[in-house]
Amino acid sequence: MDLTVVDNADLSRFEARTEDDRTAGWVEYTRSPDSIVLDHTEVDEAFHGQGVGSTLVRGTLDTVIAEGVRVVNDCPFIERFLRRHEGEYESVVRVTGP
Repeated sequence: MDLTVVDNADLSRFEARTEDDRTAGWVEYTRSPDSIVLDHTEVDEAFHGQGVGSTLVRGTLDTVIAEGVRVVNDCPFIERFLRRHEGEYESVVRVTGP
């Protein structure tokens, strides 16, 4: 499936959009001038099991890291993604909690 990850600033979330512009999933965030907190990830039920979540998280992380802001993760789904992709993002993403 071809997805594009875009920042929908009006809704404070990154969205994974399909070729026909449907929103397949999103990552909600809270921004401050120098950081972004990734709060929650959701994948539309119609798109479960199709890799939407991983594509969405990777696109979100790559975008905010390129912006040069501090990235703080507070989302269990993203935490699992980071563990599965050990070594790719640890140096730039701070994780909250234990």
